[in-house]
Amino acid sequence: MKRVVIYARVSTNSQDYDRQISDLREYAKRMDYNVIKEFSEKISGAKKVAEREQLSELLNYVEAHHIDKVLIYECSRLSRRIVDFLQVIEQLTEKGISLFILQNGLETLQADGKPNPIAQLVLGMIAQFNSMERGLIRSRMESGYNHYRANGGKVGRKQGYKKSSEDIKEEYAEEIRLLRKGISLRNINKITHTSVNTLRKVRDLTIIA
Repeated sequence: MKRVVIYARVSTNSQDYDRQISDLREYAKRMDYNVIKEFSEKISGAKKVAEREQLSELLNYVEAHHIDKVLIYECSRLSRRIVDFLQVIEQLTEKGISLFILQNGLETLQADGKPNPIAQLVLGMIAQFNSMERGLIRSRMESGYNHYRANGGKVGRKQGYKKSSEDIKEEYAEEIRLLRKGISLRNINKITHTSVNTLRKVRDLTIIA
């Protein structure tokens, strides 16, 4: 009998993950899987893995307890950050643990334990779409702010406020990581949807070592 864990996530406290967990339990029952543990949390999918207590705990748990599969409801539950999404899959794959996405019916490992090339291709595309969706949300918020400003409203920090170097490093950690890898500004823009001008400022204001 396969040993599995369930992971569910919602973005806000006003939402609940009961439907995700219920559907995943039902799938595990149909497949005759042994659900060893369930992990769930209420936190934005745009947060880094290190900031997500339950996901971090899961990644440590699955290896120590010889878990065969991780079950999630859909891709964005894992992460909306493309780099983190792919890194979590890679980490699980290296440990011989398969990730199953119920909504898409996709599994990262084949029955023989080898990576599933079709899943890799499709999940890479889905990760890009999730990242684009995150960028569109940012764009809509910025458009709303601009409209508000155009009508005399004031948003943002108080005059005279300036971000510290540490604030910039925390806010743009993903962008800085990509810069350190030598990826071009335009390619980072495509991945994170952070403007090239902002990326230049991040590059100039932080030490890319």
